[in-house]
Amino acid sequence: MTKVNSLILQTPALHPHITPYVLHCARQSAFLHTRVSTRYHVPQMFPIHSSAGRFIDIYSSMLSLILGPNLNACDDNWEEIQSKRTILAENEVEANKLVNNYRFGFRKWKSHVTERPFEDRSEVVKELYSELNVIKPHSGHLITCGNVAYVFLFGWWVSLAYFLVSILMFITVTGVPYGKLCWKLSCYFLWPFGKSVHEHRFSTYVWLLLGYPPLVLIHSLACFFSWILIFTIPVSKMNARTLAVILLLPPEDVSVSSQRKTRALLCCYHATNWYYYKYTVDGINVFAVNLLPLVIVAILIGYIDRDNKYASSDVKFAIAIGSIIPLSYYIGMGIASISAQSNFAVGAVVNATFGSITELTFYITALLRGHQAANPCLQEIVKAALTGTLLGCILFIPGICMIIGGLRHSEQRFNSRSTGVSSALLFISVGGVFAPTLFSKAYGNLVCDACTNSTGGNSSGPFVCHNCHYDLNNGSLFHSHVEPLVYTVSALLPVAYFIGLIFTLKTHSHIYNIHVGEGQVTGHDGPVVHWSRWRSLVILIMATVLMSACADLATEHIQPILNQPNISQYFIGVTVLAMVPEIPEIVNGIQFALQNNISLSLEVGSCIAVQVCMLQIPILVLFNAFCDVGFVLLFSDLHLWASIFSVIVVNYIFMDGKSDYFQGTALVVVYFILLALYYFAPSPSGC
Repeated sequence: MTKVNSLILQTPALHPHITPYVLHCARQSAFLHTRVSTRYHVPQMFPIHSSAGRFIDIYSSMLSLILGPNLNACDDNWEEIQSKRTILAENEVEANKLVNNYRFGFRKWKSHVTERPFEDRSEVVKELYSELNVIKPHSGHLITCGNVAYVFLFGWWVSLAYFLVSILMFITVTGVPYGKLCWKLSCYFLWPFGKSVHEHRFSTYVWLLLGYPPLVLIHSLACFFSWILIFTIPVSKMNARTLAVILLLPPEDVSVSSQRKTRALLCCYHATNWYYYKYTVDGINVFAVNLLPLVIVAILIGYIDRDNKYASSDVKFAIAIGSIIPLSYYIGMGIASISAQSNFAVGAVVNATFGSITELTFYITALLRGHQAANPCLQEIVKAALTGTLLGCILFIPGICMIIGGLRHSEQRFNSRSTGVSSALLFISVGGVFAPTLFSKAYGNLVCDACTNSTGGNSSGPFVCHNCHYDLNNGSLFHSHVEPLVYTVSALLPVAYFIGLIFTLKTHSHIYNIHVGEGQVTGHDGPVVHWSRWRSLVILIMATVLMSACADLATEHIQPILNQPNISQYFIGVTVLAMVPEIPEIVNGIQFALQNNISLSLEVGSCIAVQVCMLQIPILVLFNAFCDVGFVLLFSDLHLWASIFSVIVVNYIFMDGKSDYFQGTALVVVYFILLALYYFAPSPSGC
């Protein structure tokens, strides 16, 4: 006992990490309880530190000496305790969203669905949303890389425009006051940092007709380009405020100075801020907001320029695929908002209905277009995209999250019991989806289109056969055996999905052990949501309609991409078509990992993979039953073995409940190896 106390006292730096484990195990021993509990406070719930695992071995040896046979029970209970998680939320709506993130079948969403109190934000975030009319204390250097880049990107040509307009105003004589103002602003916009514009009505027609219009164009261009670059949003704010306020003031009321006052019309210290990747507009990340115009461009050039006079099919396909990214983000925000403001039953229905709408819209559109054009390639592309989504969600999303999270937090721990539920459903779903394929290979006849003798005329020599496949149409095998099996599997998979919902949401919800703690209260009037339920529903419907249009354009102009001689059509399906719609999910998973919440990062991929197998594929089979588009639930050997191998690998990685960047690297390497197989694989038969 003396050795134990001595060891604890010699390592005070480790107290925050090992105290929970030591105290928990100490509770299992009556004689040690009184000695340790008087020294350390034992909270009912304590966080799990990512660095705790490195010290467990040391203290396991120490405790084995003390507890003896009680240590096994201690470890079992510790596994139960470490699965508990306390989450803090600012309000009830935000708490519902956070709890939904841990529920099976619910889309994992990182962004806030309610407005956060500005005074509670960090100083970095406050800087992002601050106005440029407040002069703040500044002690740093004004000559920075971002400010110098501003001069080359925006400052020189905005300053030049003001200089030319000032000359024009001086020539008109009556516009001399505005000429002086433009000269001052020309010097200001060349290097605006550390300077401020102050207000110390009359206006002339000369200024409104000759001076103001060109400056509107110049500032609009500068505002647009600086907003698109995101990290230069302060420049966009500066140009917008100049356009809306300063240029509409009488010239004698505007002055430019370096004096430090409390208020000003315009004041800027830095042209760039690298934290603007966090910036949101009405709850939507600025990256998704900037990509939203792609939707309008895709629809305009896709449906107006039918003859490809102004844009080729390759360009139209790229824009249509790119427009899916912001629409997926808006759909995700709508789902999270409705779920956070509703009970879990409504949330489950909304997630099951709209959670797969992005992928289903593309798949159904591709199947319809392929059936109308008698093009069997599109059916194979849909199967490749389904498989690619599985592989990406099973291998790439968890892998990249483990790498990024592991580089920041060394070792991360997750709830192996909750992950085990997703893994079990993943085994069931993949086994069910590929059951008809295995059945057809067991009982189908191998048929080859052409076989030739490799030795010429010698009939005893070996034969070389081409385009070999299992013939299911010859005889009654398909209609009597395979097709009923497909319908049976498609009926059982959604049943297993809803049983998983009941298991994790009702009967065994304690597996997740989610406790909502008290956080900041937004005010007496309740939380202010970004999107109400009705607004979220309207946006979901509009995004779904636009998604259908963009998917139709993508499938219409995909053929030139598929005709590339050096790229397998399998590869296009499992990469571009499969992973582009999942980019918002990848971003969410990475953000969770950076916050040391690797459990949600892993659930992001598992949730999508399970929905692909248990919801999306049965819906496609059901759609084909009512509208025959030629979709048959039979996959190629490459799809079959790649998916099965991926499930086995990821379940092996998840067994110990710990992750690091090495395990993530292993998953990503396996993913890229499989992509290499698809890249060099021959295109599907008939394409």
